Amino acid sequence: MVRSKVVPDNDKKELSEILKISGETINDCMQCGKCTAGCPATGGMDILPHQIIRDLQLGQVKKVIESKTIWSCASCFACASRCPRNVDLARLIEAARLLIVRKKGSDRLKPETVSELMEDKKMPQQAVVSAFRKYNK
Repeated sequence: MVRSKVVPDNDKKELSEILKISGETINDCMQCGKCTAGCPATGGMDILPHQIIRDLQLGQVKKVIESKTIWSCASCFACASRCPRNVDLARLIEAARLLIVRKKGSDRLKPETVSELMEDKKMPQQAVVSAFRKYNK
């Protein structure tokens, strides 16, 4: 008997986009749980870090995108530094965030709005530049 994953077509597209943005190979993950053990933000997560990768492996992209875990991630890279297979979960989560933001066309940052953001003296310049780089596509 041959096992095969059944992934809906729209989820295949979203999964391939996440993998393309992140550059990660999720099939390298062996579900050891070291990413979850080292994560300082698990208290605010509804899906644990190793479960995020498993859900992506199973093609359950909608579950990942709708979770609050991707917004609770601190992007501290503790998961990536602990991974014995060098799977960078933080990059996968960032890719999922980007996928959501890019779907919302109105939330894109336009060049003409950057100068307005820079007028706010409390806004860190690095945040504006980083946001422009990520969200202008």
